[in-house]
This record gives sequence, C-alpha cells and structure tokens, in this order.
Amino acid sequence: MNPVFNLDAATMSPVALFIQADWVVKFVMGGLLAASIWTWAIIIAFSGRLRRLRRETTRFERDFWKADDIDAFHKVESGSDLPSARVFSAGVQEWRRSTASGTIDKSGTRDRLATSMGAAVALEVDKLSDRLNILATVGSVAPFVGLFGTVWGIMRAFTGIASAQNSSLAVVAPGIAEALFATAIGLFAAIPAVIAYNRLSHGVNKVEAALNRFADGFHTTLSRQLDGQR
Repeated sequence: MNPVFNLDAATMSPVALFIQADWVVKFVMGGLLAASIWTWAIIIAFSGRLRRLRRETTRFERDFWKADDIDAFHKVESGSDLPSARVFSAGVQEWRRSTASGTIDKSGTRDRLATSMGAAVALEVDKLSDRLNILATVGSVAPFVGLFGTVWGIMRAFTGIASAQNSSLAVVAPGIAEALFATAIGLFAAIPAVIAYNRLSHGVNKVEAALNRFADGFHTTLSRQLDGQR
C-alpha cells in the first residue's frame, strides 16, 4: 500500500496524520492547505500577468517612440488597459486641459503634467500589487497558525497520556506527530509565499521603474513642445 495513503498513523502517512488528528488541528491543517492552494494560484496568475505586462509595455513604448502624431496614437491606445497607456492618457488629458486657454502657464503646466502622470503611475502600481499583501500575510501568519495547531495537538497528546497512564513512545509518538504535522503544513504554506512575495515585489518594482521612465520621457517631450508655444 502507498505509505502516503496508509491510514495507520504509525506509518507517518500525511492522510493518517490528518484523519486521526483532533478536530481543532484538522481545522488548522485545512485552513493552511487552503491558504497554500490560494497562494500558488496567486503566484501562477501574477507571474503570468507580469510576463504579459512586460511584453506589452515594451511593445507600447516602441510604438509610442516611433509615432509621429501623439494625438493619433492616443486615439488608437486610449482604450487600452495597459498601465503605460493609462499613464500616457493622463499626460495627454492634462496637456489638453492646460493648453486649452489662450495664455499658457508653462511652469504650472510642467508641474501639473508631472503630478498627473506621477499619480497615474502610483495608481497603476497600487492596482498591480493589490494581491501581494495576501502572500505577505500568508508568509508571516501561516507558521504561527501551524504552531498553534502543534501546541494544541501536543496538549491533547499529553492529556491522552495522563488518561491512559502510559508514557511509552508507542503511545506518545502518533499524537505528537499529528501535532507537528500542523507546523510542517504551516511552513509548506509560508515558505513559497515569502519567496514569491519577494520575487514578485521585485517584478512590480521593475514595472514601476519602467512606468516612471516612460512618464519622464513623455514629460520631456511635452516640455520641449511647450517651449515652442507662445
């Protein structure tokens, strides 16, 4: 029989350790397993999103710097949900509002362009990193939740020892193993969450840096155009 699915706790099979654990420990284990599945779903989805975002951002910036007419390019890309496209739209809209009047305040226009595109960058980064807080929470909390299950299980094991008045290793080991299994599941959930959080946060920081570089370049282009305005 496969030792993983053996229902004898003496074999240390995960299934047996879960089934024979106290209901509180089972609840802890179930919650940690659900957190682990949720964590991996976020990791896979977020990693794919970052790869796609970097690819589409590179394409957008390449097309932008090749464009001869900013207004025509804006008409094509204004409906895009790409973060760099939204930053671009924020700059275009502020430019149109600031230059709509006959008299143009060049210094004020430059400040408003920088502020509007900076706010757009911050908003896009906030939306992009929204689910990373879940990874941070799982990474920091899961070990302590698992430890709670372990403490509860060991307390139950010692209570059983006192009731049976038998402290032999054969009696003690299964109950303690069930309890320690909760800590193992907590680490199983926390370790990938912490690694993924650090790695994905680095990816978000790279996207933020790319958005800021684009916003600075677009601001320079508009500022140069502003110098030609009377």
